[in-house]
Amino acid sequence: MQKTALLSVSDKTGIVEFAQFLQTKNYRITSTGGTYKHLKDNGIQVIEVSNITNFPEILDGRVKTLHPNIHGGILARRSNSSDMQTLADKNISTIDMVVVNLYPFFENADKELELSELAEFIDIGGPTMLRAAAKSFFDVIVITDINDYDKIRQEIENQNDTSLETRKYLAAKVFNLTSAYDAAIAQSLSNEKFMPYYTISYKKKMDLRYGENPHQSAAFYENTIASGALKNFTQIQGKDLSFNNIRDLDIAWKVVSEFDETACCAVKHSTPCGVALDENLAKAYQKAYDCDPISIFGGIVAFNKKLDKAAAKKCNEIFLEIVVAPDFDNEALEILSEKKNLRVIKAAHLPQDKIQLVQVDGGLLVQDSDWDFSRNFQTVTEKSVSESQKEDLIFALKVIKHVKSNAIVVAKNRQALGVGTGETNRIWAAKQAIERAMEKETEGLVLASDAFFPFRDVVDFAAEKGITAIIQPGGSMRDKESIDAANEHNIPMIFSGMRHFLH
Repeated sequence: MQKTALLSVSDKTGIVEFAQFLQTKNYRITSTGGTYKHLKDNGIQVIEVSNITNFPEILDGRVKTLHPNIHGGILARRSNSSDMQTLADKNISTIDMVVVNLYPFFENADKELELSELAEFIDIGGPTMLRAAAKSFFDVIVITDINDYDKIRQEIENQNDTSLETRKYLAAKVFNLTSAYDAAIAQSLSNEKFMPYYTISYKKKMDLRYGENPHQSAAFYENTIASGALKNFTQIQGKDLSFNNIRDLDIAWKVVSEFDETACCAVKHSTPCGVALDENLAKAYQKAYDCDPISIFGGIVAFNKKLDKAAAKKCNEIFLEIVVAPDFDNEALEILSEKKNLRVIKAAHLPQDKIQLVQVDGGLLVQDSDWDFSRNFQTVTEKSVSESQKEDLIFALKVIKHVKSNAIVVAKNRQALGVGTGETNRIWAAKQAIERAMEKETEGLVLASDAFFPFRDVVDFAAEKGITAIIQPGGSMRDKESIDAANEHNIPMIFSGMRHFLH
């Protein structure tokens, strides 16, 4: 008995060869619009869908497959005698294979199109046919991915049909695609930040060797409708990226992107372990290295300017997992290529994520990304900061946005010298940062805190160790105690008015 395949594709890669194969297996080919013309022009015997529906395409092709002769042929249950009798009574033939890929909404959603133009890339007939065929997977083969042509060809060649397991797999791919497609459309059209249902649209970019640990499997997905630093990067050399590499790469790139000045950041285990600014790239690296020469080993290093030969030489002095920059001199690439496993990443875009997601057991936390940075500084002490102290405090505050709470950063001359991170109370984070900084420098240090001081103990300890200026958001019921302590120690303190927790 002859079977019918309906082919309607926007991506015509391989469709002629697949149609030729189907004809050798006694499939009748029917198609629509551009696909019909493409197949016919390439010598395929093909029936136009309008000959099956007995109704011409209308509304510039918006309506062509939305018809009982199409959907009846797809949705009829072959094992249901009533369904099959209905088809016979209405003279409707079964449709046994549906091959459809969708209008390119993903590819056009992030372009600067008028809303009316963008709406034309919303596919209606395609998803409807796909969903119908996927629902009928017991009887219908549905293909939406051109990479599945060979799999289906081989299976039909070998056993003259596809297995139920294969058809179920293909149906799952359809609903996976259409849910992402609909989510992308919803995100593009809505101005509401937190809609009643949180739908996301990401496409797998690569499988990863494993997750945070070897026993965890993992993959990396990229946003289907928005650009971003880790969607548009180029890996120039080195081993494949791992789960932890990508997380650390994201943080390192975000830190250096905070600055217009030449910046270098080293990250280890999702935490900045060295950050510095300098007009000279190699010096910026050296200052970042000096913050924590032990932790930077095996870490990720990011620069926000084109990497030159001198900085590349510095990077090659120790083992690093990744070096990332917006561009590289040829000489720098030649030097870095001496370490074959070193991953060299060219970042094409600044960070652009507007939303942060945190999965919890049974739910999802969604919030704005922390891109805001307060300039509404208020001096709350009798003594004011000097201009150089203010520069260092602003530098430390930009760094601290990317340090796990509780977080303290101690800096001097636009160089992080001590990073206290992830402690369960603020005084421990302060002691950690100050003591690490004092191993390298004892004079002129400033301190930034990601959140307010619940007690005066941080100010007292900072004064004891010679900290010369402090910035914190303020907002504690005991702010006055910290202010009084700063005044007693003659330390200027600024309130930024903005907290930067990072849990």
